[in-house]
Amino acid sequence: MKKLIIILLLITNISFAQDNSNWPCFRGNPSLTGYSNVQLPKTLKLLWTFKTEDAIKSSPIIQNGNIYIGSNDGYIYSISDKGVLNWKYKSATSIESPPLYLDNTIYAGSLEGVVYALDAKSGKLKWEYKTEGQISGSVNWVISPDKKSKRLFVGSYDFNFHCIDAATGKPIFKFETENYINGTPSTNGVLSVFGGCDGNLYLLNINTGKLDSKIEIGTYMAASTAIEGGRAYFGNYDGKVYSVDLSSKKIIWKYDGTAPSISSPAVGSDKIVIGSQDKNVYCFEKSTGKLLWKFKTLGKVDSSPVIAKNVVIVGSGDGRIYMIDLNKGEKIWSYEIGKPITSSPAVIKNMVVIGSEDGSVYAFGIK
Repeated sequence: MKKLIIILLLITNISFAQDNSNWPCFRGNPSLTGYSNVQLPKTLKLLWTFKTEDAIKSSPIIQNGNIYIGSNDGYIYSISDKGVLNWKYKSATSIESPPLYLDNTIYAGSLEGVVYALDAKSGKLKWEYKTEGQISGSVNWVISPDKKSKRLFVGSYDFNFHCIDAATGKPIFKFETENYINGTPSTNGVLSVFGGCDGNLYLLNINTGKLDSKIEIGTYMAASTAIEGGRAYFGNYDGKVYSVDLSSKKIIWKYDGTAPSISSPAVGSDKIVIGSQDKNVYCFEKSTGKLLWKFKTLGKVDSSPVIAKNVVIVGSGDGRIYMIDLNKGEKIWSYEIGKPITSSPAVIKNMVVIGSEDGSVYAFGIK
């Protein structure tokens, strides 16, 4: 057991380190920590906007100078870092799922329940995989047990966790839960951790497809879980925020006092930050769950925050994107877009990208 814990910690620490020029998946890495090791300026300037034909609830990713994002108009878009369209791929229905970049391939799920694999340079379809329910969360990935291939996994409203071969789109296994899986399953390379509408947190062995543990959390969980340092962090629809130890399977701390949350937490060195539908952004001490500060916006905070060193970047239902001081909980900068933001930011060196329900992608940085 000690050996397994050490391996889990090593894998988590590896995934926590990121390339400051890329944000290849939802929350930045497969552990979904929402952390970027970049120093942003105190004031960001609008660099460009890119208009789609419907609201954007998907979150952007950034890889090799290109932005990838879905829209409710049914397209998956590739946009250059100058705001110019590279290509777009038409699906049968809305794309609310954030894309994933892996090995020159873009993977994204649709509300029709299809996972699309597209060539990242051309947008050409490689394969598609069909589930029996809508896909709202992102596709995630892990290296196979024999280290010779890569596996994708995604939750669906068909109650199943689907594990798929990344190269071929062929199914590897399915794991059935008791209700919808809404968020993105996270991983530390051995376990995948996720919740859903059945009120349980699942710890699933991603190598075998076997359940490691199931922890009752009382009500449904619409957001995603972040994994760091052998612990999982998440909020649920009861307004509770949790820290769970992955080795003992025990709840380390629980904060009860927010409103329903569909925001996923960002994890820093000693703090976690999460949004709430009570219009606040909350910051907790990572080790104890002590509330350190809360920042009031004028709308629901369904966007998932990103910690970039000593600041927090997050969107709000009030139509603004905010930069907040991580230590003080005070506003440093904001920009009013005007329509609700449920998309979560992608943060790289000198650039922040986010989508809005006005149907546009916004890029901020230094002019």
